[in-house]
Amino acid sequence: MPRPDLQPVTDPSDPRLADYVSLTDVALRSRHEPEKGLYIAESSTVLGRALRAGHRPRSVLLAPRWVPDLERMLDELPDELPDDGTTVPVYVAEEAVLEAITGFHVHRGALAAMHRPPLAPVADVLAGARDGAGARRVAVLEDVVDHTNVGAAFRSAAALGVDAVLVTPRCADPLYRRSVRVSMGTVFQVPWTRIDPWPGGIDELRAHGFVTASLALADDALTLDELVADPPERLALVLGAEGHGLKPATVAASDLVVRIPMAGGVDSLNVAAAAAVAFWATRA
Repeated sequence: MPRPDLQPVTDPSDPRLADYVSLTDVALRSRHEPEKGLYIAESSTVLGRALRAGHRPRSVLLAPRWVPDLERMLDELPDELPDDGTTVPVYVAEEAVLEAITGFHVHRGALAAMHRPPLAPVADVLAGARDGAGARRVAVLEDVVDHTNVGAAFRSAAALGVDAVLVTPRCADPLYRRSVRVSMGTVFQVPWTRIDPWPGGIDELRAHGFVTASLALADDALTLDELVADPPERLALVLGAEGHGLKPATVAASDLVVRIPMAGGVDSLNVAAAAAVAFWATRA
């Protein structure tokens, strides 16, 4: 990995900090990420996981007290990660200056502008999961637009052993700053990619041997308990957008429709909560 080059910063308007200036959610999505191929890793924990996943920083911006943490993270990186002899600028600024630069309170005093890795084809993600043995259980997030829900779903996927996550073309970006932060950096450890077209991609999942189970309310839906009692060898759990749920075309194209049994007059859960329940129930 590149070696750190510590550079003190005192002026929020310093041109070296262009990647970090006024990083509101809209600005980050519309200006920085598509144009420059970057994403922002926020907090020392998230940065550490990104580095261990082999992602490469363009620069780092942090408060002085987090410099020892960064140095320790770099020292602890796996030996197999290449060191090409280059350096990465590490801009060091007091917390008040950080907030003036970014426009928000920086969580745990550290940010990094990271080079966005290219997305792999769906077939490669499915084949490469489980250290090359191939995925057995995947999640599909259809048009989930809330970045917090996307991050929470990834965290549950990592914790509960989901082999891969596929996101539809209109789903929020898992590498968006808020998604990454809520996931605690698990977006770097769970293999993922976009599945496009959708719901046409169900045919591709079927070709790879997956039974597609859409979580939706339907008169003929299986309960989650019934699915678990006779699980398919390869299972793709499809979860839909907040409010509207899955598209009718997705439900119609799926092999199974599954519902989580409810009590107390409640008919559904938040998509992140539903994902955690379904992942836990179907764990191997």
